[in-house]
Amino acid sequence: MIKMMTEEGWKPDPTAPIWWPDPGSNDGPFFHDLNLQHIKQQGPSCVPTTLAMIAKATGALVSPEDIMLEINSQAPHTWSDALSPYGMQLAYCNTDVRRLSHIVDELVTLDDLFLVSFYSEDPPFDPPLGSGKLCTAHIVTLHRDIIFDTAKTKIRGKVPAITYPRINNPIKRVFRVLPLGHRRCL
Repeated sequence: MIKMMTEEGWKPDPTAPIWWPDPGSNDGPFFHDLNLQHIKQQGPSCVPTTLAMIAKATGALVSPEDIMLEINSQAPHTWSDALSPYGMQLAYCNTDVRRLSHIVDELVTLDDLFLVSFYSEDPPFDPPLGSGKLCTAHIVTLHRDIIFDTAKTKIRGKVPAITYPRINNPIKRVFRVLPLGHRRCL
């Protein structure tokens, strides 16, 4: 139950969890038993490579190049649409610009499948004139307690989430992968 009113009136509540549970509905885990196989990205293709890796885990014959034709790397709703033929969609999680280290334990506790996007460095508040881009970002897959990083080949791109070398990077976005048609999908 959300308490928004006090005797003094409405008061903001800054304590939202990463994934707000829905009373009476199935909150997962949804993809606990998925068998992900790391794919090494070629060039700046972390988003399509990550999505292809997840789709392949369903048995699909899909490549990052196939996904590239379906998405805009800066439009997450297109990522969700690209996963829909494989029975999946994305949902935003409650996040703000804090470091991955601040939320990793909560994500691991949910024991499911997430996409975590983070900035490669501390982003400036204003993009350089004319570029419209704050700084580079990267996306990884968190499955249960393992991070799959398509940019890495060391340890086959798999590392325990709590020891991930970029755990102190600031978060850009976090998505939970949900079954197609879940009410919270994008």
